Amino acid sequence: MTKDLPRIAGAAAALLALTTGAAVAEPKTNLLHQWATGSDAAAIAKLGEMFAAAGGTWEQTSIAGHTANTLAKLRADVVAGNAPPAVQLKGPEIAEWNATGMTANLDEVATAGNWESVVAPELLPVMKPAGSWVAVPMNIHRVNWMWSSPKAMEAAGVEAVPATWEEFNAACEKVVAAGLTCVAHGSFDWTDATTFDSIVYGMDIDLYRAAFVEGDAEAIRSQGMIDAFAQFRRVVDWMDPGMPGRPWEEAMAMMTNGEAAFFFMGDWAIGTLNAAGLQEGTDYVCTQAPVDWGGNGYILNADSVVFFAQDDADYAEGSTLLANTIMSPEFQTIFNQAKGSIPARMDVDMSQGFNPCQVKSQQDLAAAIEAETLVRSMAHNMTVPQSQRGAMMEVITEFVNSDMSPEDAANMMADAVEMN
Repeated sequence: MTKDLPRIAGAAAALLALTTGAAVAEPKTNLLHQWATGSDAAAIAKLGEMFAAAGGTWEQTSIAGHTANTLAKLRADVVAGNAPPAVQLKGPEIAEWNATGMTANLDEVATAGNWESVVAPELLPVMKPAGSWVAVPMNIHRVNWMWSSPKAMEAAGVEAVPATWEEFNAACEKVVAAGLTCVAHGSFDWTDATTFDSIVYGMDIDLYRAAFVEGDAEAIRSQGMIDAFAQFRRVVDWMDPGMPGRPWEEAMAMMTNGEAAFFFMGDWAIGTLNAAGLQEGTDYVCTQAPVDWGGNGYILNADSVVFFAQDDADYAEGSTLLANTIMSPEFQTIFNQAKGSIPARMDVDMSQGFNPCQVKSQQDLAAAIEAETLVRSMAHNMTVPQSQRGAMMEVITEFVNSDMSPEDAANMMADAVEMN
């Protein structure tokens, strides 16, 4: 794959869309991001290697912890008059920073690279919040996966992976009767919201769009949302008492070792499954979380990099080079094979080196685009503003860890959204 790096460098040199006409600029960058540890840090390191191999000078600033820490650093740099050239951001955060007028315009680079025709359409308004490209996607994560244990299902007499929530409830009754845990889970705000994302979407896709994409308080108060919380209560009741604070990797292990039948988590789980040498179809089965409306469904999450305008010609050209490197099929392949996600480019060949669940993810994404069932994820900060998302997640986790009624949960969430 490195044989193609000169092509990337050549394209970057020819596309001085972000420069002010400097004749001999030396591309440089400093990427501000939050992937400070583990496989995430390794993925960023690979990006740095590819950037350097294409002729750039690579620097990075990693901020460990929650997105809020990265945003705090970004705000401090901007206030100091030192906006970083590139920042790992996503969803509404891109639009908010674009509204400041400080982002770089990538339209010429995007046109030369034909990005419009290869990037998944649901990502276009995120990367182009006001009509111009200001960010590039690194990947696509599918949020609404359900991971099933063949061992636990066989022990409980569950003959097929449930496809609807009614089938899921029936399967859980059998699993519990067999003395096993039905739903493996570790309770944190984001893991609770990830599961609820799939429940609302799977029960009523129109409700999901109104409540979680548009932030409509009346939709959140509706009977449909009360019904979704009622189904969520059933799911929570099938979790084991040890779930609070359990790392999601440990919850997933309960599924793969047959202690639990089902596990809800996005496809970043694939990296851990691969590292453990576990095989799809034998140790686990990946399917979309249940849907009551039939067909293919897909809740999308994506990591991305937004670019800030730079007066220094070296950093301006570095932004061009970095954007082209991220959007190259070579980087999209290497990065996503390691991370468990799929390329943000729909034209990447996935016939070699990808997990079977990743191949299925790309196929299901294409089907969801055709069926117009593709949505972005509330739980993973791809839809409503962060203040509303945080309010929603707080209610969801309080519901999981209390005896709150579905009616109270729906009303409390609607009140919280109205106040934010």
